[in-house]
Amino acid sequence: MKKKSRNKNIEDNTGKNIGEKTGKNIGENIRENIGQKSTETRVMRLDRLLAQEGFGTRSEIKKAIRSGRAAVNGTIEKDPGRQISSDDEVRFDDNVIARAEFVYYMLYKPAGVITATEDSRTATVLDLLRTPESSGSPSERQPAQSSRAVQPVLRRDLFPVGRLDRDTEGLLLITDDGQLAHRLLSPGRHVDKVYYAVVTGQVTEEDRRRFAEGLCVDESLTAMPARLLSAAEAARETEQLSGLIPEDPQQLIPPGTTSFSPVLVTIREGKFHQIKRMFAAVGKEVLYLRRLSMGPLLLDEALSPGEFRELTQEEIRLLRET
Repeated sequence: MKKKSRNKNIEDNTGKNIGEKTGKNIGENIRENIGQKSTETRVMRLDRLLAQEGFGTRSEIKKAIRSGRAAVNGTIEKDPGRQISSDDEVRFDDNVIARAEFVYYMLYKPAGVITATEDSRTATVLDLLRTPESSGSPSERQPAQSSRAVQPVLRRDLFPVGRLDRDTEGLLLITDDGQLAHRLLSPGRHVDKVYYAVVTGQVTEEDRRRFAEGLCVDESLTAMPARLLSAAEAARETEQLSGLIPEDPQQLIPPGTTSFSPVLVTIREGKFHQIKRMFAAVGKEVLYLRRLSMGPLLLDEALSPGEFRELTQEEIRLLRET
């Protein structure tokens, strides 16, 4: 029997799970964590913490703890079930584990990688966090800023907030904060998501009007009102996004394409293939798609596709206030 991918992608707004999966999808993972307030101190079993940090399986770690290889606050701890809070200092062999309440990573998702936590057949976004070449101190790549250097992430409890299609690039938030993820993805919150797209043909005023009024895409999707601007208009309108808009869109699309439009689209929901379906409804095909922002969080200009960094404290604060 073929091994299925353990894909924890968020459910779309119809309740359909996106992608083949076994185990829990991201929606279930988020619901499990909603009760964990971002401002509360969480506790976790010692063996689970060490397993999430990538030191081995739970059974291997239990044996190691019982043999005296772990210490909590300077004292050898042989109980795998010892409850650990973020205030505790944990050592395993010569490794010091600094446990934050929650962790937040900004990933520049490249094309060709799926938004899943695990897949036996192809690369996932979490595989990028486990790759040393993808990490590094953003301070070395100005103007990015971070509180500390990013090391390869071996934790097993992280998940992407929402999804980007395999061929879509751009901003993807990865965290273990279920409550924040739930808030950002809730349609009732109306969190803006801005995408840069290159589409076939010329975008018209009629296209803009239909997007703004709420486009009836098909029997299963009537989109909420969305904003459609040319890339040039968007660059003039907002200085924050201007540096994220590619200067030469022709390099991003198939050679020989003669009629195309670079645009920015702002939506407040995230249904399956939504932007592609919206443009198809007005007779256009999406040739290239990149997410630039989610709420107040902007894609870091200093990141290249496949790279990631931790969020700054200011970015975390802004997301929590969204």
